[in-house]
Order: sequence, then C-alpha cells, then structure tokens
Amino acid sequence: MPIKEFRPTSPGRRSMSVVVRSDVTRDKPERGLTKGVKRGSGRNNQGKLTVRHQGGGSKRKYRAVDFRRVKDGVPAKVAAIEYDPNRSAHIALLHYADGAKSYILAPVGVTVGSEVMSGPDAPVAPGNCLPLGRAPLGTVVHNVELKPGRGGQLARSAGSFVQLMAREGGFAFLRLPSGEQRMVPVDCRATVGRVGNPDHANITVGKAGRSRWMGKRPSVRGLAMNPNDHPHGGGEGGTDIGRKDGPRTKWGKPALGAKTRRKRRPSDVLIVRRRKR
Repeated sequence: MPIKEFRPTSPGRRSMSVVVRSDVTRDKPERGLTKGVKRGSGRNNQGKLTVRHQGGGSKRKYRAVDFRRVKDGVPAKVAAIEYDPNRSAHIALLHYADGAKSYILAPVGVTVGSEVMSGPDAPVAPGNCLPLGRAPLGTVVHNVELKPGRGGQLARSAGSFVQLMAREGGFAFLRLPSGEQRMVPVDCRATVGRVGNPDHANITVGKAGRSRWMGKRPSVRGLAMNPNDHPHGGGEGGTDIGRKDGPRTKWGKPALGAKTRRKRRPSDVLIVRRRKR
C-alpha cells in the first residue's frame, strides 16, 4: 500500500499524505457487526473533563472486532478487507463454515479468499490463532493475550508485531515493538503474522483541520499561558519554565519523565527487560 502525496494546491495540501487503500475491498461494514457509539470527548461518567484536547470529529460506527478468537476448529474464509475508522489497522470480515460472521484484524498476507482458523491444532499461518505454547520459537505474532481468555491486548495497531523468543516454566518470552521483553503464560493466544497497513506510520496529517476530523482539539503549551493558568506561565519574552523542581503539569504535578507507575504491581514481575534502560 503506497503513500499518496498531493499537488501543493494549498498550504495544507502541500504536506498532506494518505495511504492508498488498494487492499480494501468493501466500502460499507457488515450491518450486524456494527453499532453506534457516543463520543465521550474526554469526559467521565459524571461529565467532568478528565482528558484534555479531545472532542468533535467525524461520526464513527463501531465495528465489533473479535479479539478472543475462541471459535476453535471451525474454518473461516475472508470475505472482505475493510477500513475501520476506530483503529489504524484494517479489518477482515470472516465467514465461518457454520454461517457465523465476525471481524478480525487483517494481517499482512491475508487477502479475500484466504482461509483462517483458530485453536490449538491450527496450522502456523498468517491469520490463524493458537496458544503461544503451540507456536514455534521465532514466530511473529500479534493480538497477544496477557491472560488466557481475556482477548488480545498486545500488538494491535497497524504494522506492529511481537516475536516469540523462548519458553520456560509455563511462560513464553516475548519481544515487544518497544524493545521491552516480558513473560506471558503459554496458554495465552496470539494470531500469527504482522498487523496489516504498515504504511500508516508514514502518513503526514498536513493541516490542523484534519486533526479536528479525527477528534483532536488544539493543545496549548503551558509556557505560552499566564501564571494563573499554568505553573510554566508568565515571564517577559521567551523564557524557560523558571522552576527548580522541574517541569510540572497544569495542576502542579511532576511531568516529562517523572515515574508514575505504582510499586509492586502484579504485571511488573513479568517484565524481563524494560523499554527504557
């Protein structure tokens, strides 16, 4: 899927680029697998703003993607490759032999007509889902579970993948895209292959309006604010933040590199090598 650039008919068009969706074969989603979702705009269930710089954007219908893949032993054929506005990866519509339909993340190499399967006896082929204990060492996988039966949580964005490095003591050792190495129970499932649409990372948004279409609102630097709006605000002319205790958030908490992870969390003991040394 190549990257398409435009003629500079305007300043925003000059640097804009998009992915040519040559592998997408269907425009409208499967009606029974979609539902409407109300945008939260960064607000919690009390209506209070908890995440800034979110709001607006185009309407989206949610596609119910099957991250668990527990329909074992039933072969399915890929009926279509579709665009999903809710994620960077494309999705594949599966028609199972028993008549059921579902969406999965579309891996590289899976096209319309390909046959996929899930379960412990599934062959090691792109799009097939099987436990990490059944995959050969060195296999590239995505949509990896952290707990058996919970559904895939790791490596779900466009172009991402995880590599199975070793197995020992009921755990599989995985190397994540960030460079982190961690252990996952061998009973956890993963889908073979790499997530499709790898050129998504090369897109240039090009203009502020396109960010607004995606639901991203403007972000103002604290340094540009007044002192009553941000701890970094104030001062005459271009100055530094002027704090000896380091950079702070809008609410005075440490920012930019301060550790926020709680101690003795259950997941920490499974991390073999950190993303940052």
